[in-house]
Amino acid sequence: MKLGVAAGATAATIVGASVPVTGMLESYPVLTGQAMRYLLAAAVLLLVARRLPMPSWRDIPPLLGVVISGMLGFNALLIAAQQYAEPGFVAAVMGASPIALALMARNRSLAAVVGAVVVAAGVVVLSGGGAWHGPGLILALLTMVGEVCFTLFAVGVVRRLGVLGVATWTCLLAAAIGAVLGTFVGGWQVPDTRQTVALVLLAVLVTALAFGLWYFAVNRLGSDRAGVLIGLMPVSGLATSVLLGVQQLTLVSVVGVTTVALGCAIGLRRGTLRPDQPPLPSVAQPSATPPAQPAPTA
Repeated sequence: MKLGVAAGATAATIVGASVPVTGMLESYPVLTGQAMRYLLAAAVLLLVARRLPMPSWRDIPPLLGVVISGMLGFNALLIAAQQYAEPGFVAAVMGASPIALALMARNRSLAAVVGAVVVAAGVVVLSGGGAWHGPGLILALLTMVGEVCFTLFAVGVVRRLGVLGVATWTCLLAAAIGAVLGTFVGGWQVPDTRQTVALVLLAVLVTALAFGLWYFAVNRLGSDRAGVLIGLMPVSGLATSVLLGVQQLTLVSVVGVTTVALGCAIGLRRGTLRPDQPPLPSVAQPSATPPAQPAPTA
C-alpha cells in the first residue's frame, strides 16, 4: 500500500512539475515532437526492461486506447483546449478525472468516491476556475476523458504485460503513430538546444519514469484510489511556479492544497491491497492469469 501511494504521488508530482518544461516546446510541431519524445522514452525503458513481453491480440486494443486517447490525443486536445479556454478552466475540468475514475472502477469504495470529490474541489480552488468560449468546454471535457482513458485502458493489460511492458509498448506505438501523422500534420523540424533539453527531460522523467511509477500505483491501489493522487499534479505545478518566482503563494492556494491533501487522505485511507489485485507480473514472464477487470471500451 505505502509503496503504491509513494509511486503514484511521485508520478503525479513529476507530471505537475513538468509544466514549465512543456512550455519550452510551445513553437515546436506537436506530433513529431511527441514521436521523438516517446521514441527516446521507449529506448530508456528497453534498457531497463532488457526483455520485452510480446502482447497478445487482446492486448492491442487497450494499448492503442492508451496511445490514441491518453497520450497523443490528450496532448493535442490539451493544446487545443487552451486556445478557447483559460488554463485555470481546463485545469478545473480535468480535476474531475479522479471522480470519473472512482465511479468507473469495478470495485469502487465510498471512501474513494468521497476522496475524489474533495480532491476535485481542491483542484477547482487551486485553478481559480477560469472562463471559456466557443468549443472550449467540449475540448476541456475531451481532455479530461483522455486523462481518464490513460489509466482505465491500462488496468487489465498491465497485469498481463507488467508495468514496464505496458509503458514500453505504449511509447513505441505512440512514437510510430506520431511519426506517421506528424509527417503530414506539422512536419519535421530540427530542435534547437532549448527544445532538445525539453524533449530529453520529458522523455526520461515525465514519460519513462512517471509512466512506470503511475502504472505501478494503479496496479497496487486500483484505478479509483490511485486516481485521487491526480490532484497532486496542480499542487506540484503550484510549488514549481512559486519556486521559480512566477506565482505567489496566496491564502486561496493554501486552502486548495489543504483540500487536495484531505481528499487524498480520505480516498487512500483503506490501506490494504485489494483482493482482486494479483501480485505484479514480472516483465520477463507476464502473468497468464486473466484480469479481474476487463479493459474498458470507453
